[in-house]
Amino acid sequence: MKLRIGDKVKFLNETGEGIVTRIKDNATVFVEMPDGFEIPYLIKQLVPIHTELIINNDAENIELTPDANIADAIYFVIEPDHEMNLLMNEYSLYLYNASAYNIMFTYSIKDDAYFQTLKNGEAGPYQKILLKQVKINFFKEFKEHKIDILLFKKTHFKSQIPISEVVYITPDNLSKSSTIKHPEFKFPVYAFLLKDEFETSKKIEVKLTDTDISKLRSIKEFISKDKISKSHKEYLKSLEKEVDLHIEELIDSTQGMTNHEILSIQMEKFEKELDAAISKGMKKIIFIHGVGNGRLKQEIQSVLKATKGLTYHDASYKEYGFGATQVNIK
Repeated sequence: MKLRIGDKVKFLNETGEGIVTRIKDNATVFVEMPDGFEIPYLIKQLVPIHTELIINNDAENIELTPDANIADAIYFVIEPDHEMNLLMNEYSLYLYNASAYNIMFTYSIKDDAYFQTLKNGEAGPYQKILLKQVKINFFKEFKEHKIDILLFKKTHFKSQIPISEVVYITPDNLSKSSTIKHPEFKFPVYAFLLKDEFETSKKIEVKLTDTDISKLRSIKEFISKDKISKSHKEYLKSLEKEVDLHIEELIDSTQGMTNHEILSIQMEKFEKELDAAISKGMKKIIFIHGVGNGRLKQEIQSVLKATKGLTYHDASYKEYGFGATQVNIK
């Protein structure tokens, strides 16, 4: 029986389970318990729990036996924050690398005619990466989700064909899809298979054709609508803005001011920046309002609800916590 780092295991002679974190020798591994402690165990005292994501909505999850052939796979996963559809409020987007390969990835969304990268990085074998936390309106605004992946190992490995997939997601097709349970996630998830066929012997060769070479020679610098030479990244960045509404960023001192006066200054700045963004044809503006008592956020959302031609949702939790709102302008 072979164990891998990241395997979930249960104990043969006692209750409980843990995750294999290190290999000590041919007979012993270290297992991390739920309380965070690492304990060495003999391999013969452990039973692996390998649960595979199954995309067939009518199929049950399969628990593989220790002698089973474990199938590597990579998934794009959406985890809602509740099991019941009516109570789902926020969705966490993950890249789940259920394979023995290291991966380098980019996650992008289609914004009008272009794709915009939201996250990129590297993940180890059998790891999941949080890409973004969103509200349901995010899927109304952005329906095409592009994932590009390179696969490698830090030792000798068989070459793998890179992954480049676009997953089409809308609130409607999510509501019609079935969720599946998986021990890596708290709530049942929507899972989209990106790769499950790993090359074991086929030699992968890619040759440039004359057409490919011609295309490479004809690559030209990106030209914006204003006929100004800019990179694609710079052009997209010019359509975005971040506005900090903390009062200390707007005025030198609040001494002697009432809460109502402070709020009025913040709302005046908010409305001025929103109007300017709409008139300039910007695509996205993030308002940093902080957490506080929530009054400023409520006032902002009240204005946004009454404004046509835009959508809004909480900005990236990783970057702003709960203290910012992202406005997408159509």
